[in-house]
Amino acid sequence: MTTKGTHNEHFEQHRAAVLIPTYNNASTLEGVLQDALSYTSHVIVVNDGATDSTQDILEKYPQLQRVSYNPNRGKGIALRRGFRYAMDQGYDYVITMDADGQHFATDLPGMLQMIGTHPETLVIGARNLQEENMPGKNTFANKFSNFWFYVETGLKGPDTQSGYRLYPLRRMGNMRFWCTKYEFEIEVLVRSAWKGVKIEWTPVKVYYPPAEERVSHFRPFRDFSRISVLNTVLVLITLLYIKPRDLLLFLLKKENWKKMWREEVLKSGESNARKAAAIGFGVFMGIVPIWGAQLLVAMVLSIRLKLNKALVFLAAHISTPPLTPFILFASFLTGKIWMGQSAKDLVFADGLTPATFRDNILQYILGSITLAITAGVAAWMISYVLLSIFRKENK
Repeated sequence: MTTKGTHNEHFEQHRAAVLIPTYNNASTLEGVLQDALSYTSHVIVVNDGATDSTQDILEKYPQLQRVSYNPNRGKGIALRRGFRYAMDQGYDYVITMDADGQHFATDLPGMLQMIGTHPETLVIGARNLQEENMPGKNTFANKFSNFWFYVETGLKGPDTQSGYRLYPLRRMGNMRFWCTKYEFEIEVLVRSAWKGVKIEWTPVKVYYPPAEERVSHFRPFRDFSRISVLNTVLVLITLLYIKPRDLLLFLLKKENWKKMWREEVLKSGESNARKAAAIGFGVFMGIVPIWGAQLLVAMVLSIRLKLNKALVFLAAHISTPPLTPFILFASFLTGKIWMGQSAKDLVFADGLTPATFRDNILQYILGSITLAITAGVAAWMISYVLLSIFRKENK
């Protein structure tokens, strides 16, 4: 059997196809098609409203599976329509390649191999970001994207912007996406991780032509702005829904409590004072009035202070639902200490006026800070005593 036949058999065995979205890449498209077709006949091309000679090039290869439409809608729409078409044709996986000639079909067997070792996993082809002719702005953008991906998912990855990817279509299910342009590749990655889809990376080669030969449809200001807005939305969803949801699911599993007790509380290598400090700091951060940023700030500061991040993270959830109303009420009550005769027993008891709004907000903020400090110190002291007892018994 020929090499192509062997690879094509593997594509059929895994019900996989190569998916190539393209828009006005006539100068490089034919080479990419020939490269992909030398490995498999299962190639899907999405013509995203091209206005150059793309259609003429596609006509030369009748074995291609094609999706075409007008006008141009953006890479996100092209990929989404390609996913839908592939699923309709019975494929379980697609490997996406860019049509600008950056990716090499020689990496397709390695991507296919990941299906066997990591089934139902979204695999990203990690590029060598020190490659010759690699644009400096791409390196910065990738580091920027990697950072926000970590904030939004807790996962670290070397290259979150690579378009060379293996998508497990059935595992991703019928997800409804929002984005239509380049930012779609960030959205699909983050939301797949939220859905529980595993994310892995595998090395791939990449070619960047000299600047004078490079064709790019990326519009730095507009597209980077869209990416920034998307990350803002994703971070808000992470803090307000994903993290509390994941914590609740984590706490509902008995084995997680046992594991946390063994690995984070009883394990040696960290003093009782340091562990207690992490718990006290987490309680403080969970109450201090910086709603929407409490967990993010807590994690950043715990890294800087070299505290146990797991204990800080867990303790910081003291003010998440269903405890939130009790923390708010306790903060208002504590604030009465500072307000004197102007203290309020009920929020806006005298009606909603600028003066009552100001007084209530001030009472809450002062009370919240006071409660955060008091509760943090109390949590540290109680934790220290309990750790001294239980860790001594454990030893």
